[in-house]
Amino acid sequence: MSADDFIQLVTQALYVVLFVLVAARAARRPLRANVDVALLFGTTTLIIAIGGVTTALHITPPPALAALASTLLLALPYLLLRLLDDFAGVTPWLMRGTAAGLALSAVLLFVLPPPLPLWLALLMVAYFVGLVGYGAVAFVRQAGQTRGVTRSRMLAVAWGSGCLGLMLLVVGFALAWPSLADLWTMLAHLAGLASGVCYFLGFAPPTWLRRAWQEPELRAFLGRAASLPRLPDTDAIRRELERGAASALGGPHATIGLWDEAAGVLRFERPSAATAPGPDGRADAATGERWFEVPPGQLIAGQAFAAQRALFTENVGRDDPANAAVYRAHDVVAVLVAPITAGERRLGVLVAYAPRAPIFADSDLALVRLLADQAAVVLESRALIDEAARVQAREEATRLKDDFLSSAAHDLRTPLTTLLGQAQLLARQASRDALSPVYTTGIERLVREAQRLSTLVTELLDASRADRGQLVGPREPVDLTVSAYESCERRSTERHPCRVVADGPVVGDFDPVRIQQLLDNLIENAVKYSPEGGEVRVRVWAEDGVARLSVADRGIGIPAADLPRLFDRYHRGTNVDDRRFSGMGLGLYICRGIAEQHGGRIWAESAPQQGTTFHVALPLPVALAAEGGAA
Repeated sequence: MSADDFIQLVTQALYVVLFVLVAARAARRPLRANVDVALLFGTTTLIIAIGGVTTALHITPPPALAALASTLLLALPYLLLRLLDDFAGVTPWLMRGTAAGLALSAVLLFVLPPPLPLWLALLMVAYFVGLVGYGAVAFVRQAGQTRGVTRSRMLAVAWGSGCLGLMLLVVGFALAWPSLADLWTMLAHLAGLASGVCYFLGFAPPTWLRRAWQEPELRAFLGRAASLPRLPDTDAIRRELERGAASALGGPHATIGLWDEAAGVLRFERPSAATAPGPDGRADAATGERWFEVPPGQLIAGQAFAAQRALFTENVGRDDPANAAVYRAHDVVAVLVAPITAGERRLGVLVAYAPRAPIFADSDLALVRLLADQAAVVLESRALIDEAARVQAREEATRLKDDFLSSAAHDLRTPLTTLLGQAQLLARQASRDALSPVYTTGIERLVREAQRLSTLVTELLDASRADRGQLVGPREPVDLTVSAYESCERRSTERHPCRVVADGPVVGDFDPVRIQQLLDNLIENAVKYSPEGGEVRVRVWAEDGVARLSVADRGIGIPAADLPRLFDRYHRGTNVDDRRFSGMGLGLYICRGIAEQHGGRIWAESAPQQGTTFHVALPLPVALAAEGGAA
């Protein structure tokens, strides 16, 4: 096999393989651009098949078959211009003129006997070369308006068209100067091979090559994305993501709609008066409205968000007729949409739109999905940063509030102690002097409120000590059973009887003052929220080297949603009526501090209207635990 035959065989194989690939793509996604590509290379494959059959049979092709092959060859410029029209648009008169020239050439080829007059053959060659050259230049011009993989693929198509035109130009030279037939044949075959390689790279590039073409734009996008979460706000991040996506896609406009969970809509920002409006129906800035809202399922963007899958439509008016007027008003024909999702959390959609369908829609859709995934990472990072900032601001506000309350409590303690002492003195004098009940009642109320205020101040100071880990003081052996009896006896009344259940002493190394405060707070809490006649039951026991306390009531109970935050500072149950049950929400917070600073823990079991049981577990030293167990 000669080198010339080998080049021709490789060229034919390239075109046949390319036809198989583009035909399969057109079968999967019968878009107009895909169909036109399949027609272009189906025609070349048919020409190759005709030539192969006649060569294999060693026959001269009949005039009709030769005319058919020549007509198919002259159809290539028309098919190429159809493909160009799919992406960039071709003036109607040129398309009609090309079709008319093809029809006239077909008639002449079938009517006139071979060989054709030299002038007519050269005219047909000029028709072919001129139109293919026009297509090549137009693809180069459009490539200059795009970037990334689309630009590289369009340049490859332009080079392929140029080489195809060069091949026919060389054929024209062979007709004009037949003495150099061998040279022209070799040059034509080389040009054909070059066109096949370029078309293959343009219409069916290998995955590694597509990734190499995408890498610069993706690297630039990812490089910007790394710093985006630190921008001033989410709107600034969204605008940068839109610019980066449009740049990476190489031409189409891009916009991002963010999901507003509270309103249940996708929220797109309306462009300024100088910015082209998008496919989401956004009006110009003259409306004075900043946002355009799209419910899930409406418009192509809402459909992609509702289905959580990427969508491409080459004709939005056909695929979404209900909103055809909106798309038409904004000169939008093709839309690519991908949802922006972080795990199970839906963040929005990325929409790329253009006045014409992209020629490489499958690759562009894959790229849109990739960019949407990166946008999800950026937006989720920003959300985490915002949440961290909010948490830090809340913590700082809480710290400042706590510092203020602690300082105020310290300042109030001395005058309040004096006020309470004087009120108690007046109460004793009133009782001794048998003053009028009006005065006695007023003085007793003054004592009660002063005691209540003193308790609140003490709680504020204890909460501040709990924050600093300084709530528990010196420890000594304490019998929890005795402490429980003392607390229960102080709080037990006919309206709220208190009963202690204990098998015997439970002695541990504790701060007696704080243990008593722990029991007092839990029993007082149980009494406060129990109905009249409701018994409060205190149980004390030792178990596996741990001292156990439980305080149970049959009160209003605690909703399940409140249990995780029950022991937080200032937290009160959502079912608590503040006008009926006074308090600041510090008692249980202090109880947790006492338990934890003793090395133990506290928790609660409750259900609304079923009562509550508080459990406390405190570690016992080994020797004391053994002694308590023996007792």
